[in-house]
Amino acid sequence: MIELANLTKRYGSTLAVDHLSLSVGGGEIFGFIGPNGAGKTTTIRMLAGVLGPTEGTVTVGGIPMATDPEAAKRLIGFIPDRPFLYEKLTGLEFLQLIADLYGFDSALVHDRSLALLKQFSLYDWGDHLIEAYSHGMKQRLVIASALLHDPKLIIVDEPMVGLDPAGIRMVKDLLRELAGLGKTVFMSTHTLEIAEDLCDRIGVIHKGRLVALGTTGDLRGTARLREGDLEEVFLRLTGQEAL
Repeated sequence: MIELANLTKRYGSTLAVDHLSLSVGGGEIFGFIGPNGAGKTTTIRMLAGVLGPTEGTVTVGGIPMATDPEAAKRLIGFIPDRPFLYEKLTGLEFLQLIADLYGFDSALVHDRSLALLKQFSLYDWGDHLIEAYSHGMKQRLVIASALLHDPKLIIVDEPMVGLDPAGIRMVKDLLRELAGLGKTVFMSTHTLEIAEDLCDRIGVIHKGRLVALGTTGDLRGTARLREGDLEEVFLRLTGQEAL
């Protein structure tokens, strides 16, 4: 579903992402972890088509992002770490806006929007202005909007920020359900327990380079640790054990 080939991003003399190559298949929950400034968000923005690479290619569902970005982006639901919401719209109006951007069938928008609001415990707030929503409610609305057009790839940057325990459980169950339907989930998170619990494979990026890839057991072997949780493995792989 995802093919990144020699993906590179430079900002002047700074090499933010350094020739990263990666494949992620359908039905996989893939975790993408790394220290602050490692290149995670830059990689995610290139994968989502928000940012163009300096070198290399992004292919989503067999569609090259560089040559057919609209078709590639139609396959993607993107949940950023700092989403922007039009707070003078109601929840329903915001979902209608997203549907219009994707050219979604207007006859289906209302029913699907209501179903998503129910799923994310926002039904009673559908006609309220978004400015009245709590942070967690806004986060849930963003997730709902990313699923409105039934994407095949869901890109998530810090999905649990601002969610209470019930919201975290709901999102975890949702991501598992989506993967069970054959959709691909590409998730960046600093919450290593969630990555260890949810992800089929994990990639570790450090200083713009992919330094390890595989299951938690594979990463433990790469880090030359006989035992230990993902946190210990992560600190070993990124040279932060003494911190």
